Amino acid sequence: MTTNIEIVEVSARDGLQSEKEFVATADKLALITRAIDAGLRRIEVTSFVNPKRVPQMADAEELVRMLPAHDDVRYTGLVLNYRGFERARALELDEIGCAVVATEAFNKRNQGVEVAETIKQWNQMADDAHTANMQAHIIIGAAFGCPFEGEVSTDQVVNIAKQVAKAGPSEIGLADTIGVAVPKQITEVINAVKNEVPDIKLRCHLHNSRNTGFANAIAAIDAGVEVLDASIGGIGGCPFAPHATGNISTDDLVYMLDRSGIETGVDLNKIIETSLWLETVLNKSVPAQVAKSGIFPPINQELRRARNRIWIID
Repeated sequence: MTTNIEIVEVSARDGLQSEKEFVATADKLALITRAIDAGLRRIEVTSFVNPKRVPQMADAEELVRMLPAHDDVRYTGLVLNYRGFERARALELDEIGCAVVATEAFNKRNQGVEVAETIKQWNQMADDAHTANMQAHIIIGAAFGCPFEGEVSTDQVVNIAKQVAKAGPSEIGLADTIGVAVPKQITEVINAVKNEVPDIKLRCHLHNSRNTGFANAIAAIDAGVEVLDASIGGIGGCPFAPHATGNISTDDLVYMLDRSGIETGVDLNKIIETSLWLETVLNKSVPAQVAKSGIFPPINQELRRARNRIWIID
């Protein structure tokens, strides 16, 4: 098992994208600033998508222009087509992330085109991103199961990974978009992809919809993955996939890794503080468990008292 894991904080994009009530741009900026203050150094800040389909991301340009400058922080924006890439490039964003879904039905639902067309667009976006000195990575969505087609074969995922690898991504991500994977499956898919594209760093984007997300995170680490996505408070999900709730929470992931002797560079106390603050912004409780139960051994009981002032705990 590795002794260091990089966490990509996705709460500002994947975490908020399904919220029904629009979250103020100032609050999104505050969330990002708090994440940076907690030690997170790679943050997915928004997505450059049609605001009619994802209204929560309608302020993408405004938000990016407000981001604080940090030499050691990399900001990422999700793009699903060339138009989205052009918007990100115009803002001179540090990094773009593209997505292709492992199944035709979901890719058409998510991006409006067939998988082959998405890969074709990815190739062009990756080339142009490299020309613009932007990093470019790609995530394979629904790599462990699809809400429309059911089981996804490992061969299917490997085939897509081999195709997108030709454009030289900084990473290939494997996403359990609807939270159906189990550790054995995580291990098998990661090993199969590694065997075919051994020179490209792998990343995992996991959901805890069925309470397997953290077991899957350990399985991914055991299989050699060095980058994991997580969302402060455990908020988020895909608006185009039924019941796709529950990103693994940054809070609980950092707690688990800290107790396992794996370095993240993240201050867990500050993450919990942010989760408590996020509850006041969203006016609801967040899924993260450490924010409710506290750190063990107890470090800051004031956090527990602060939460009791905001929400009544059974």
